[in-house]
Amino acid sequence: MTALAHRIDGEGEPLLLLNGGLMTMMAWDAVVARLAPSHRVIRCDFRGQLMSLSLGQAPPTMRGHAEDLAALLDTLGVVRAHVVGASFGALAAIELAAAHGARVQSLVLVTATDVVSAENHLEQSALRAAIRAAAAGGDGRTVLDIMAPYTFSPEWLEAHRQLFETRRAQFSMLPPAWYAGLDTLLDAIENLDLRPSLARIAAPTLVVGAERDRIFPVERSRALGSAIRGAALMVVPGAPHGWAGEDPAGFADSILPFLSQHSMRGSS
Repeated sequence: MTALAHRIDGEGEPLLLLNGGLMTMMAWDAVVARLAPSHRVIRCDFRGQLMSLSLGQAPPTMRGHAEDLAALLDTLGVVRAHVVGASFGALAAIELAAAHGARVQSLVLVTATDVVSAENHLEQSALRAAIRAAAAGGDGRTVLDIMAPYTFSPEWLEAHRQLFETRRAQFSMLPPAWYAGLDTLLDAIENLDLRPSLARIAAPTLVVGAERDRIFPVERSRALGSAIRGAALMVVPGAPHGWAGEDPAGFADSILPFLSQHSMRGSS
């Protein structure tokens, strides 16, 4: 298979930076600006996301997405990398670390979960209906309207009304294939249970929870931190699920000390 669409910035130890479900790799620009001075940052779009739509249908499982990531590292000649994932990307990172532990120098899981159940589905039926309507040529702005209150804090939405309207306009211009891809991404996490994979993770792990996360509540971050051997847990006060988008500098600066602590230079 052709490698996932990707971009590389910076120099230093490889760092694989993984998208949330509604993201594309360019959404990381402000985070990468702070990570690239110390790391070779590799970002990509999963199959089903915008820049990788030409690769065909997304895998039906998170393990399939993890295999795509391992293949990308192979293509780039990267033997071992730090892996940082947010939301959907963190779930793929769990499976990558469980199945290909030798490839993962350190693992950072941000706004993630160990299990996807009815309790942490947002307005699932309405969301899937809106996505499928957009995939059939309807107005994609409805998808963002459903997701926004769960992703961003009310304070951020109030303070960034113009930016939010710009994003709504962008959602109306996305191709139907993007919404079809998003639908398949959500298929991969429906009733997902990653708990059997957690015991197989050997990499040093930092779990970052957001206190006001309405998609994967902070209790799920605490469960991850308890189940992964030796994991550290950080809870960001007042942060929503979309913390990386609201505070990219805070996101980057919070994980950099952990990455430095587990640098390859200190590995035997």
